[in-house]
Amino acid sequence: MMNHVVGKYRITQEHLQELVRVFDEEIAALQRTRHTLLRTNAKALQDALHLMANAPKILVFGIGKSGLIGQKIAATLTSTGTRAVSLHPTEALHGDIGLAERGDCCLLLSKSGTTAELVGLLPTLRSLELPTIGILGTVDSPLGRGCAVVLDASVLQEACPLGIAPTSSTTVALVLGDALAAALMTVRGFTAQDFAALHAAGQLGTNLTLTVQEVMHSGAALPRVAEGASFREILAELTRQSLGCVCVVRSHADGERLVGFITDGDIRRSLQHHSHLDALTTNDIMTRTPTTVTPSALLGTALALMERRTKQLSCLPVVDDDTGTLCGVIRVHDIVRVGM
Repeated sequence: MMNHVVGKYRITQEHLQELVRVFDEEIAALQRTRHTLLRTNAKALQDALHLMANAPKILVFGIGKSGLIGQKIAATLTSTGTRAVSLHPTEALHGDIGLAERGDCCLLLSKSGTTAELVGLLPTLRSLELPTIGILGTVDSPLGRGCAVVLDASVLQEACPLGIAPTSSTTVALVLGDALAAALMTVRGFTAQDFAALHAAGQLGTNLTLTVQEVMHSGAALPRVAEGASFREILAELTRQSLGCVCVVRSHADGERLVGFITDGDIRRSLQHHSHLDALTTNDIMTRTPTTVTPSALLGTALALMERRTKQLSCLPVVDDDTGTLCGVIRVHDIVRVGM
């Protein structure tokens, strides 16, 4: 809990309701744009995707808040397989347009459709034969009439309490940019492997490039007890390895087979429900059909298995699919650690 702070302003339920109202207003704006684009502007969407998919590069222009949204759109396009660069329209007229090459197309963002810097840029773009796509809040405008393709990003009102600050309009433009980027990924057949190649660092890259086998605990570091081991033996192994789990195994000629899995949580529940702990064995505590992952699975797959469930898991046993042999244990902490 946050400590009580004395100050000029006191936050009331009315202010919290204002938060909810903004969500509602912006969601409504997105729904309206979705209807408009798919019902009345579908041809423009198709034309925009055609130009962008076949362009060597996308040049993105905007001023103010629209310029900031344009920067994010350019970054998303670039990271998902479509080369893009955000340019300031004034700087473009002072030499930065030299980045353009034959076949590039331009994405212009403006709520009013009258942004002077963008209107002034149009003659240069036409002389360089660079096709233009407008994401515009006002279609009937100088930019609307000057762009080859126009995507209607109009909103009935801004979500801010004064109806002035760019809120709904910037959200609509941002989501429209995301939608174009996502559609281009499908057009280009952009795969998870392609994504990984562009995001080698950080958690995203780690999840898409490293396998469970490269991170898991195995060999002497693998916590395990034999089937039928006592409660005391289980506790000893948990303490020895300090991984928060123990695999219950049965020996076979080709290695150890997993027959159960015990976590710290299972131990705590046993303490709550059993008064004679010395009599307990693995058979009384273990999960007999635990969720498992294969050594060749990507870390992202293992993380999804642990997190996308009602009760999240902190560790998984690693089992060879072909032989059923226990190979190791992987924890969510291991995945996060290598992604840092």
